Amino acid sequence: MTAFGKLIRTTAFRLTLVYLLLFALFAASLLAYFAWNTRRLITEQITTTVNAEIGEITGIYNRRGLSGLLFTMGNRALRPGANLYLVTAPNGQALAGNVGSLAPGVIGTEGWSETAYRRLDDQDNTDHRALVRVTQMANGFRLLVGRDLEERRRMFGIVAKAAQWSILVVVVLGIGGGIFVARRVLHRIDAMTGTTKRIMAGDLSGRLPVGRSGDELDRLAENLNAMLERIEALMMGLKEVSDNIAHDLKTPLTRLRNRAEEALARSGGEADYRAALERTIEESDGLIRTFNALLMIARAESGQARGNMDDFDAADVANGIHELYEPLAEDDDMTLRVKAAPAPIHGNRELISQAVANLVENAIKYGKPDAVQPLNAAAREILIEARREGNQVLLSVTDHGPGIPEGDRKHAVERFVRLEASRTLPGSGLGLSLASAVATLHGGELRFGDAHPGLVATLVLPVRVGGSDRLAAQTQDVPQKAA
Repeated sequence: MTAFGKLIRTTAFRLTLVYLLLFALFAASLLAYFAWNTRRLITEQITTTVNAEIGEITGIYNRRGLSGLLFTMGNRALRPGANLYLVTAPNGQALAGNVGSLAPGVIGTEGWSETAYRRLDDQDNTDHRALVRVTQMANGFRLLVGRDLEERRRMFGIVAKAAQWSILVVVVLGIGGGIFVARRVLHRIDAMTGTTKRIMAGDLSGRLPVGRSGDELDRLAENLNAMLERIEALMMGLKEVSDNIAHDLKTPLTRLRNRAEEALARSGGEADYRAALERTIEESDGLIRTFNALLMIARAESGQARGNMDDFDAADVANGIHELYEPLAEDDDMTLRVKAAPAPIHGNRELISQAVANLVENAIKYGKPDAVQPLNAAAREILIEARREGNQVLLSVTDHGPGIPEGDRKHAVERFVRLEASRTLPGSGLGLSLASAVATLHGGELRFGDAHPGLVATLVLPVRVGGSDRLAAQTQDVPQKAA
């Protein structure tokens, strides 16, 4: 396809032609309306003038008779640029005036008519057009008074020529502007197409060019670039998850296989086989929990959980998690306390409960005071708090343990990341990843702060209660372990 053929096939060029056609039709209609009104105005002026003259001439005839009429007609006919005058006898013979010839039947028909004529003093044999009125006077005499239509013809010709040139200019400028706009748009579309081809070839770092005009193409490019950045981040996350799964699940799977192989190799009794099977089931449960956590993170990040959102009170979630985990905290010599104020929110109750549960599990697991801190009751306290601040609902869990260094907080929400160097405590490193994914699903974020000493992990969620602040029916929060 040639460059010109490609150009005229663009949407911008076609839209320009459509707008050009509409504008040309509008301009033609406007000029036609102007020409019609100009013609009507000139005709009205002619009829007014002719009617006035007929009234004057008829009055002269009534006062002075035929001699006065003929004298008046002779004087008026000799004036420069005079109207058309003709007086005929009852037998049709011309008595006075400046009309040399008329179309047949005009003088015999009373009223208005448009006719061809020639003046007596015309040097050429060309017919002219005039608008005339024929009136019958007393004694059978007929009076014709008219006006040449050359002025109206010239005015109409001027308007017609202006219309032709205007439409020509509109067409030329429209096509030229259409080509300019189409080339400009086509250039930008070609640049976008080139970038998309590189992206389809596997280069996810490519971005669409964004101009400085801020038009719809720039806004489209910005949105597509944001989408590409999101896709690139997801692909990198998928690669990291695949690597982490291969690395972190290899050890438990290997241990599972070795225990089964050891049980088969040993010639033990039924008790030994039962113990081996119980250890195998325990390892399998841990793997299932890990995969369930990964599936829940993927569900949250993909937005599939948006269909199960409802109105509920975040304070009920905090109280439910406190009731569920208070015995576990006491077993670890920790104190779990809750401070909740009414905080209506619209979201997925199950996922938000799971996220808060993961934060509480991490606080119980890692929030014990270190050796340098005094082992008092306040140091072993974990606080679950739910409150509303402006247009946000805050669900926070505060402990008084060693906390997370500020430089490591960005990596703490990555999958399979465990900041505990020895890894002596059970866990998969997915708890904070799930909490962060749940916050992102609801348009919020997971924030970390200092409790001096300790860590404050806060789910910051926007308030989006549908209709009113009514709360959904309470359901039991039974989160799955993921941390």
